Amino acid sequence: MEKIVITGLGAVSPIGNDVATAWKNAKEGVSGVAPITYFDASDFLVKVAAEVKNFNPEDYLPAREARRRDRYELFSAAAVQEALKHSGLEITEENAARVGVVISSAIGGLTSLEENHRDLLREGPRKVSPFLIPMLMSNGASGLVGIDHGAKGPSFSVASACASGQDGIGMAWMMLRAGMIDAAVAGASESTISPVGVASFDRLGACSRRGMGEGAPSPFDKDRDGLVVGEGCGILVLETESHARARGAEILAELAGYASTADAFHITAPHEEGLGGSKAMRLALESAGANIEDVDYINAHGTATPLNDKSETLAIKAAFGEQAYKVPISSTKSMTGHMMGATGALETVFCVQVVREGVIPPTINYRTPDPECDLDYVPNEARQKTVKLAISNAFGFGGHNAVLAVRRYR
Repeated sequence: MEKIVITGLGAVSPIGNDVATAWKNAKEGVSGVAPITYFDASDFLVKVAAEVKNFNPEDYLPAREARRRDRYELFSAAAVQEALKHSGLEITEENAARVGVVISSAIGGLTSLEENHRDLLREGPRKVSPFLIPMLMSNGASGLVGIDHGAKGPSFSVASACASGQDGIGMAWMMLRAGMIDAAVAGASESTISPVGVASFDRLGACSRRGMGEGAPSPFDKDRDGLVVGEGCGILVLETESHARARGAEILAELAGYASTADAFHITAPHEEGLGGSKAMRLALESAGANIEDVDYINAHGTATPLNDKSETLAIKAAFGEQAYKVPISSTKSMTGHMMGATGALETVFCVQVVREGVIPPTINYRTPDPECDLDYVPNEARQKTVKLAISNAFGFGGHNAVLAVRRYR
């Protein structure tokens, strides 16, 4: 079967508003976590978040159009522009029907919904924006990207909680393999740093309550106490190998495999033994024609919640056996925070950079080893290593597990 290749990357993140900056900061272990500025958090137990900084929507869209979009849709507009420019893919009337768009979001325009609800209560229904529905739709980013760039192939969004990004990219990969399209713009975008967003994750018991400078989040650390809410977008341009080669594109890496499973266990808690996650890893490798010895790096889901990190460690052990102790694993959420549905997409962007450069980003804030999380988490400093095959894990509420395999192109 024909290879599916990656020809363009785009990113907006708490550690950089383009791929080069975000990747440089990931390698250097730079944290994007800071005190919350989007709202007054003085009454909140959660004081920090991983906000996107210095982002100007008018660098990417006319001011009038930018005002009609939710923040998550603005992030995707920016990252898609970067990815398409990087790839050199031109969408024309001749090829538009063969270009798909799959930009996922777990939650959609929560911030816009919250702001408009507040205006409704204060000033009445006429203060609700006429653009609210397209601002809050979780498929809004996909629709707007198609409109912005003229892509007329299959266009939709996947919502599988924190696995949304991997599943959306995986759906694009499947359409390419099936011959439905020749190219796709795929990824995910999210912006949920709002009073309701932060409070609801905290009430669920998922958030770290550490303050600035106290090392949050701390994936796989014995004293980890929860995730930090983040935001941003990751985008990949995918093509069939023949399409990319025919137009002379630079091929960055191969998207070699994808798998999705369900725990069928609990709406928010991962399976205690990581069974769904381990199966997703095995199936992703099978789809890539690879075995466990071929994997040189795992970008972990690694949320820093006590349950997730233990479950994911067990999942990796179940999938890899003794080989689990030989594979470097890191959680870049230690730097970006948890960007919800968008995190997996950004982490796949990072995996492309890992196989290209041979540098594994660290898990920062790692201080005290946990006997129940006893694998190699690349603590605190990046590592040089030749990486031919990397996998990226994403496990979401609802028991959704999605894994992508990225291979060095040859």
